[in-house]
Amino acid sequence: MKKISVCGKGGSGKSTVVALLAHGLRDRGYRVLVVDSDESNPGLYRMLGFDRRPEPLLDLVGGKKKVFQTFSEEPGSSRSILTQEEIQVADIPGDYIVERDSIGLVCIGKILQSLEGCACPMGALSREFLKRLSLQKDEVAVVDMEAGIEHFGRGVETSIDSVLIVTEPSFDSLELAEKINALAAEVGVERVWTILNKIRSKEIASRLREELEERGISVIGSIGYEPEIFQSGLEGRPVRRDKVETDIGRILDQLL
Repeated sequence: MKKISVCGKGGSGKSTVVALLAHGLRDRGYRVLVVDSDESNPGLYRMLGFDRRPEPLLDLVGGKKKVFQTFSEEPGSSRSILTQEEIQVADIPGDYIVERDSIGLVCIGKILQSLEGCACPMGALSREFLKRLSLQKDEVAVVDMEAGIEHFGRGVETSIDSVLIVTEPSFDSLELAEKINALAAEVGVERVWTILNKIRSKEIASRLREELEERGISVIGSIGYEPEIFQSGLEGRPVRRDKVETDIGRILDQLL
């Protein structure tokens, strides 16, 4: 368990779960690198308690237009650290990573203006960065994927060893979890689970577990609906963890 993809339906709470997992892993002695691979959602850095978002890794290769050119060149012809065969966390320039208390955050890139084109270069950069990322024994990468399944089409998960599907109580979320489970198997990821999120009762949790098990998907744990988490998100503050620490602890017991 070195590189963990967190994915799911838009609005299911992926980024919140990423922040909760990052803090939980840190509390267990890991150094955590959070990779913001969602080109739309702007607020992950706030959820983690940082004052600013790091500069996008996209800029290290000269922007969106240079991504495909950079990674199609002969090895060694580019000076970008992103084209190294192995990238250590310590190799990432200071402007492109924010760090505090054993949690670091890097950002692949964001859509910033109208008509700038598709997000395919971000997907390619995510794939290449994760492929080259070399982690130490006490390091873990947690990747906040874009909503939906397009990142599987771009091959981002080809260097991932664990996929966590955030599933909220909705039929659309169940259907997407089933699709993600199949796509993860297609790229060879064997460690695939779903996390039930925003659960208001034991009855809802039980119903979701039954539906997911019928679809052949393992449930690793559940996170209850907590108004304080909703409130911190509304106010742009770091995620409140105290009410769900037990839930996260149980998930990490299974994951680790």
